[in-house]
Amino acid sequence: MNANTKLRRQSLAGGAPPAVLLVGGMGTRLQSVLASAPKPLAPIGDVPFLELLVSQLRSQNISRLVMCTGYLANQIEEKFGDGKKWNVSIEFSKETQPLGTAGALKFAERYLSDVSDFVVMNGDSFIQMDFDDLIRFHREHDGILSMAVRKVSNSARYGTVQIDESNRVTSFEEKTGVSFPGLINAGVYVCDRAIFDRIPEGPLSLERDVFPRLLSDGIFVVEQEGMFIDIGTPEDYAKAQTLCRTLLQSVHSDQQ
Repeated sequence: MNANTKLRRQSLAGGAPPAVLLVGGMGTRLQSVLASAPKPLAPIGDVPFLELLVSQLRSQNISRLVMCTGYLANQIEEKFGDGKKWNVSIEFSKETQPLGTAGALKFAERYLSDVSDFVVMNGDSFIQMDFDDLIRFHREHDGILSMAVRKVSNSARYGTVQIDESNRVTSFEEKTGVSFPGLINAGVYVCDRAIFDRIPEGPLSLERDVFPRLLSDGIFVVEQEGMFIDIGTPEDYAKAQTLCRTLLQSVHSDQQ
């Protein structure tokens, strides 16, 4: 870690927002290789994938976590408890019916009544990034949400993000199945708490149902260049296994 990075870390150490981890999905596509555990607990080497995310957040001074659980929630709660093992505090927002990513976030609103902004992370993807930069960017822009994005050479299985010259999102394009380069949502956001006023109660998707409605409120992006991987399919989960050592090193690199 260089001196400038240390200064950035110190500057937000007292004011780092909490992080909400969306870990309640069933992971249907992964059940052929992970039948008896929730997707976020899929092992990467000897470490559950979710532990990589918790360690990444803690290494960057984000230590207050809310886990939005659902499917096989008891396994996640038993594994992580109150978070003391990782020097973080963890609260669980357990849905009683599938709510989707937006519904789960709305359901967790009661845990975030004392903050003006917060980080949101998908529990099945990892992006090597500097959270301070994204948080600072969000606080310097007048938008409801700031999103980490990643340029990929093949966006066939992802939706793409279209932006203007000021890095403001102009549209979201559904996945086409056609191989072409594009900017994709990397599954990490900093949200203003006003987003709760834009999410109705009930099952909803952030990506499909909420984000397109927020364009007039201002969604901005910060492009990331670090390693990105998700474990949403057996093929990508296998790829994560081959990158196990690199993933572990990248999580802890900022602690050096």
